[in-house]
Amino acid sequence: MTALCLADTRRRIVVVMDITNATVFIPGATSGIGLGLALRLQAAGSTVVIGGRRASLLESLHEEHGFDTVVVDVADPASIAAAATTVLAAHPDLDTLVTMSGIMRPEDLRDPGHVADAVATVETNLLGTIRLVDAFLAHLLTRPAATVVTVSSGLAFTPLAATPTYSATKAAVHSYTQSLRQQLSGSPVSVLELVPPAVATDLLGGADFGGMPLDAFLDEVVGLLTDGAGPELLVENVLPLRWSERNGNQQELIEALAGRGH
Repeated sequence: MTALCLADTRRRIVVVMDITNATVFIPGATSGIGLGLALRLQAAGSTVVIGGRRASLLESLHEEHGFDTVVVDVADPASIAAAATTVLAAHPDLDTLVTMSGIMRPEDLRDPGHVADAVATVETNLLGTIRLVDAFLAHLLTRPAATVVTVSSGLAFTPLAATPTYSATKAAVHSYTQSLRQQLSGSPVSVLELVPPAVATDLLGGADFGGMPLDAFLDEVVGLLTDGAGPELLVENVLPLRWSERNGNQQELIEALAGRGH
């Protein structure tokens, strides 16, 4: 995905992306935001490779939409390495990685049994992101222009008490992305962070978040990518969560989220 980085008068990085001729790998794109984004990028003209854990589901998505696919479990370092080898062998022109994979599990912190869910969440959401970037970065640095898009959450900035480790891992992804962006400053690789609000997907087992419709979310994201995005891709619905600490109402929003029964 060709990216042109510019600086505005406030020294904020603006990235204008050509999504009409990119080659993109999106692990975690068998449903929800990942699949929706894959379809939008494909429709715009990009070549999209999707990854997931279930070979049968990947095969059905290949037959239905024509995606190239690869089996990958982002909680397994060996699986990530094997997937990277497969994807890069088939698509040596790959120029975009979107680290979409993630899990969200409710935890009762008074119950020591929650630790198993916490470990799985860290392994998938944080270490999965780090390992995916590691697996593809050397290649992306050889491209004339390339992009890494990490995926955090509005809950990185205003946590949902019912899913504490999820919120914490997304905060960690945000911080890691900032460091990655700084380390790659001056390189051909641009680093963006997609920050979703609650979106109507099956992330929490089909529970109703009261989230925004997926198509409306994707409309805004594609607009941000093509019209020029800052380093964070922020749709309108996520702004209250993103800026709650600055706005002085973070605790109020944390309590409001906790009171919604999630």
